Amino acid sequence: MPPFTTPKIVLAGLKEKFDSLAVQADRLYLGSSTGTLNVYSLNGGSDAPIELVEVKKNLVKRSIEQLGFIKDVNSLVVLSEATVTLFPLPSFAPPTPLAKAKAAFSFSIYSSMHNVHLPANPQSISEPEFKRTQPIPTLITQLLVGCRRKVVIYSWKDGEPQDVKEAPLPHSARSIVFLDKDTACFAYSPTEYAIFSIPTMTAVDIVTPLPVTSSGTAMNALTGLTGYMTLGLGAKAKPGVIRVTDSELLIAKDGQGFFIGSDGKPTRPATIEFPVHPEEITFVKPYIFSVFPAGTVPSPSPVTESPPSVTGQAQSSFNSTAVIQIRSSLSLQVAQTLPFPFDASEGNATQNALVRLMTPSACAKAPLFVMTTPIDKVAAANEGSSIWQFSIRPWSEQIDELVLAGQYSDALALLDAVEESQLSDKEQRRIRIRALNAVSQFRASKFDAAIDTFIELDFNPAKVVALYPEAVSGRLFVPQEKWIPLYGGPVPVDADQTSSESSHERTATDIFDALVSGSSGSVGGRLRRTGLGMFLPSGPQEDDTASISSKKKPTLHDDLHRSVETLVRYLADRRPKLHAALVTVNITPKSQSHVASPLSEASIEELFALPNAPLSALTPEQLLRFAQIVDTALYKSYLIIRPALLGSLCRVANWCEVSEVEEDLRARKKYAELRDLYNGKKMHSKALDLLKQLSEHEMDMEDKLDPSIQYLRKLGPEYIDQVFNYARWIFEANSDMAFEIFTSEDVELPRKAVADYLENLDPNLCMRYLEYLISERHEDTPAFHDRLAELYLNMTLAAKKRSDDKAREELYAKLLQFIKTNDKFGVDRLYGLVSSTDLHEARAVLLGRLGRHDQALETYVYRLQDFKKAEEYCKRIYKAGTETGGVFLTLLRIYLRPTVQTTADLLQPALELISRHSPRLDAVETLQLLPPLVTTDDIRGFLIEALRAPVFDTQVIRQISKSRNDQLARRLMSQQSRRVKVTDSRICPQCHKRLGNSVIAVHAPRGEVTHYQCRELFSRRLQELRR
Repeated sequence: MPPFTTPKIVLAGLKEKFDSLAVQADRLYLGSSTGTLNVYSLNGGSDAPIELVEVKKNLVKRSIEQLGFIKDVNSLVVLSEATVTLFPLPSFAPPTPLAKAKAAFSFSIYSSMHNVHLPANPQSISEPEFKRTQPIPTLITQLLVGCRRKVVIYSWKDGEPQDVKEAPLPHSARSIVFLDKDTACFAYSPTEYAIFSIPTMTAVDIVTPLPVTSSGTAMNALTGLTGYMTLGLGAKAKPGVIRVTDSELLIAKDGQGFFIGSDGKPTRPATIEFPVHPEEITFVKPYIFSVFPAGTVPSPSPVTESPPSVTGQAQSSFNSTAVIQIRSSLSLQVAQTLPFPFDASEGNATQNALVRLMTPSACAKAPLFVMTTPIDKVAAANEGSSIWQFSIRPWSEQIDELVLAGQYSDALALLDAVEESQLSDKEQRRIRIRALNAVSQFRASKFDAAIDTFIELDFNPAKVVALYPEAVSGRLFVPQEKWIPLYGGPVPVDADQTSSESSHERTATDIFDALVSGSSGSVGGRLRRTGLGMFLPSGPQEDDTASISSKKKPTLHDDLHRSVETLVRYLADRRPKLHAALVTVNITPKSQSHVASPLSEASIEELFALPNAPLSALTPEQLLRFAQIVDTALYKSYLIIRPALLGSLCRVANWCEVSEVEEDLRARKKYAELRDLYNGKKMHSKALDLLKQLSEHEMDMEDKLDPSIQYLRKLGPEYIDQVFNYARWIFEANSDMAFEIFTSEDVELPRKAVADYLENLDPNLCMRYLEYLISERHEDTPAFHDRLAELYLNMTLAAKKRSDDKAREELYAKLLQFIKTNDKFGVDRLYGLVSSTDLHEARAVLLGRLGRHDQALETYVYRLQDFKKAEEYCKRIYKAGTETGGVFLTLLRIYLRPTVQTTADLLQPALELISRHSPRLDAVETLQLLPPLVTTDDIRGFLIEALRAPVFDTQVIRQISKSRNDQLARRLMSQQSRRVKVTDSRICPQCHKRLGNSVIAVHAPRGEVTHYQCRELFSRRLQELRR
């Protein structure tokens, strides 16, 4: 549907010739060739008639060539007689001619807002109350006047005139268009253009590429003139330049339209191919209006049933009247063609007219007014000129039509050109159309571009995953024909309409195939073999290459692989962000993935209804669903394209839906990954069942049991029932390997429960477990020590009962070692159990632990008659100066004063005890205990040791030390009593001078006397003589 409604005549029967038009607010100004200005009111809107408000006759003397308006000074700008004059509104008096803008050809006006900083007073800066002022918004208006070989710039700041600037030009500017506040474009002629920089006041010529138009374009256009050498075509060509965007101009040159930037270089590689150089050109955002003379624009002709001739040239008919062609500046495609008369009900279709686009292109948002004047002078005199108003259709309708036609990129470009004030739901539309465009890109195998859009839009992952095959999307899979409705696009048309459209498309394809039948294969076949094939209607393949179409499967596989790779990129982008969002609400997969509501409980409709919004705007439940969708799709994607990396993904905590992937993992024999997935989801029973099933195929015992053992070692106390249940079959297979289950250092199971479980299986296992706890885990709880001691005792008695001497000796040795070295068990309790048995050594040790050393020694001596163990017992508990200091004497008393009748000779072990441990025995009491018949020779060693008492040794050392001190004192007195006699004649043996009254030194040991100062020399001399 065309973007503009059929134009309506708003003024008709204008006998006077009008050369210029301007629209300002609710006023329409028309300038005539006689200098008269007509003012019309636009208050009624587009549907109401325009009313004449005022006529200013002879406003100027000659034709008003151009009109404009300056808001700063509320004045109308009039170009007439090569002079630019300002007329204040509404009185139009007094006029202000711009004296420096003489010999003017054109002008252009540009207004913009600037934030101006006022210069600060240097004195106020030093004041403490000084504060930097905020920038003041200022309206700056520039009036650029193109004069003969120069340009004059007038400017105003908030209505205050500024200094006038001038700059020379190589040519005269016939048309001027502002690009921005610093740049303008001059049109010197239809083929010469320049970019003018206002800050530098310099102009640079625009150089365009050579035209690439085919040789027949212009000539073919001229062949359709059919004799209409009209006034429009015969008139001198006008330069065409319009401002398209804030950084782009369009110039018409050599039958082509070039888009030029502020640097004077083309901004787009594509150009507009005009039929001929346009007579008039203007711009109403985002459409380019061009006027072409009669016989230059082909008219649409109905398609005939007979096939077109292949050898002859196609004959096209041309419009016999002037044509307004409306082209999109976004897609550069013709959006609407309007031949005169624009409304067939308004006049005769064969009557031609001169068409002028009266609204300047600078007013891209203003309504467009077009003036038509019959070319025939009689008709022009009778009917006069007419002014038509073009009204653009609502933006929402235009955008919806593009969306309905599947032209999503064009719809987006149009949407960007529309201001938000003109379309209230612009942002919502942008999101929806961008999503639809991404779907279209995805369908065209542009997967990266599509995924980038989904990431930017924070789109619902369920809808993104739904675009993929069922192997990836699972139950979210949506057929291709339902993608557009899923993403908020229009619902597909009915089947009958689809069939009709498909039939029409096939007919058009067949006709085109007939035109190029000489080439290899039909166009339809070639299109179907490319990425565009999915857009063609399905039907029977009549191409001569259809037989090999089945060989294109590798391409499909490559597309699938590329698409899934792109999906992995999308999921990898979403995954950490979802994790971070969930962590902020204290939801983590490690702690809650096994208790969260499964994804399978949510319906497909519920998942598709999740909002397309940033993660910060979602509820925890919605974030959880997104995380489940993302992780499940990531698992399936890895299963297809990166199976080697699946293990690392399974080993980390995740939100994957197990029911969606477990069958695929089993089918691909990814048992390790499936086990890790079960483990992460706390599905330990399933994991252990899987390991047990896999063990049935292993022959080696370690390979058979170790996976299950290692898995059970990692289960915590909350899964103790499962541990006990699945450990049983492992104990039955190999109890030694199975015991490792309960020796894990990663987790701690309830020790009492484990001991009870193992004792039920086998007391030996319980004993081994208790030994492990006490020796390696340093268990201090008395209950475990008591249990182990009791277990040793019971197992020893049981072994004796079944006459298993070897087992009895091993267990009894463990019991004795335990009760000797362990101090955590209850001695009284164990003694009560042992006292009724014949385990005498154990009784003896326990009696000793109870402090009843005499009974313990009696047991060793009388019951066991093991004198060596009795002596070792004494060694173990003896400690001088304590209550156990007399334990050796107690043993000697038991030997020499027996309390029970015994046949053993106890005198000899008593004498041996005396000889070996005499220092630890009291001499007097020992002599009193000895029988009378014991000779002195038998206890000779004991007596010698007894005489070497510490008191005696101390007295001897003291007397010897005293004698030594006395001897040294006498020698000192002897040395101190020696004298030397110094007379007047005594000579120093060193210097051979008299000593006299000098200070002297006496040398030992002979008493030589020297001067004091000669002492050192004489001492050295004596030492040398003694050597």
